[in-house]
Amino acid sequence: MSGLVGARTCSGPGEASDLKYPLGTRLREPLTEARFQQLFGDAEKEQELRTEPRWPGLRLWRRPASACSRPGAWRLLMARLPLLRWLPRYRWRAWLLGDAVAGVTVGVVHVPQGMAFALLTSVPPVFGLYTSFFPVLIYSLLGTGRHLSTGTFAVLSLMTGSAVERLVPEPLTRNLSGIEKEQLDAQRVGAAAAVAFGSGALMLGMFMLQLGVLSTFLSEPVVKALTSGGLSLPRQIGCFSLFKTLAAVLTSLPRSSPAELTISAISLALLVPIKELNVRFRDRLPTPIPGEVVMVLLASVLCFTSSLDTRYNVQIVGLLPGGFPQPLLPSLAELPRILADSMPIALVTFAVSTSLASMYADKYSYTIDPNQELLAHGVSNLISSLFSCFPNSASLATTSLLVDAGGNTQLAGLFSCIVVLSVLLWLGPFFYYLPKAVLACINISSMRQMFFQMQELPQLWHISRVDFVRNGSITPDCPSHLPNTLSILASTTDQC
Repeated sequence: MSGLVGARTCSGPGEASDLKYPLGTRLREPLTEARFQQLFGDAEKEQELRTEPRWPGLRLWRRPASACSRPGAWRLLMARLPLLRWLPRYRWRAWLLGDAVAGVTVGVVHVPQGMAFALLTSVPPVFGLYTSFFPVLIYSLLGTGRHLSTGTFAVLSLMTGSAVERLVPEPLTRNLSGIEKEQLDAQRVGAAAAVAFGSGALMLGMFMLQLGVLSTFLSEPVVKALTSGGLSLPRQIGCFSLFKTLAAVLTSLPRSSPAELTISAISLALLVPIKELNVRFRDRLPTPIPGEVVMVLLASVLCFTSSLDTRYNVQIVGLLPGGFPQPLLPSLAELPRILADSMPIALVTFAVSTSLASMYADKYSYTIDPNQELLAHGVSNLISSLFSCFPNSASLATTSLLVDAGGNTQLAGLFSCIVVLSVLLWLGPFFYYLPKAVLACINISSMRQMFFQMQELPQLWHISRVDFVRNGSITPDCPSHLPNTLSILASTTDQC
């Protein structure tokens, strides 16, 4: 009641008010709009006159100036270029050594994996090195995931290779001359770059629509379903494609080179146990054992000293072109044809990358911006496609390797780029005698975790049996992975 003491009263006879309120308190007059204008209208008008410009024509220019002020532009620049936020607060003494060691370690692994995943994409191995350089550099500038490692990814390579071989099929006469082989490779490189361009443009469109909120629905079953659903072998199409591929492998064994079969068997005998040791003793090992690097070095030295390429017709990587390709815009005429392939690749890129970034952000107590991740991966795929790169995203294997090696920030990606750059500029001739069979074995060992995800199929069976059948190996012939990806995404998000 203290707020009512001394308040103004309505005009009227004071006797009645004194009898009704013996303590001298009286009700204040209701504050109507007319009363408000009477009490405060003059002060509001004076304030408006003080802020009114001397020339009425200048009033139209005041609001845009305040909306696009210098602090507002700086905040927008910091939001879209996270490098400006974390670099000034970088702890050079505490983090630099860990980022350098982790970046160099991941870069060394990027070299053989990039060349191996290029074969999955049906392009020459050197384009895997390009894809291990440009996207990593761009994400280090635009990404918000401090512990995320981007580059080549087995699932995307399989999906892109399926689209490339459908768009640019190999001629029926497999005995191609050198010029015909170069023309076929050039057409396939252009098709893979067009798929990357399309997926990047779609992710930029998702960023403009602020669809980063979709990361809320990216639970673990969704990501596993996407990666498992992308595992359709591109070399065979139609019903029972998996069994057709297995039958083709078995029938081709008698015609295979005994030297290449021996190299493959030895490579798998070394790579698979090393992968298992890295997984089982992850907490005890100071850094994972680089099995791929050791295998590449041993195979290259063996092939060079024994002349396996000339004596036993072992296929080798050959000469890697030095430097970078000239920037070239992908053929826009191919975009309508590759749109159905670009969309599921964009969804898988966003799903896998954002879920990995969120997982490590929660572990190390920082936050990511899903919309900024869309921008980072969209720009990464779009710009890298100009340099003949195929689609790229984050990878669980290299991300785990970066964290285990002591990586702390995006600066580790720059050290990784330095390693790949040195291979492109100076160290490329050392990989001349590397057998392609070793790269194929690296592909198999890298996808071991994806094969283990097939254990989740019983869970998908309980969620939706129709989608389980549609996404299993008994899938009708379909020109792309779009129905499979969208159906799994819809079924799993409905159950979350």
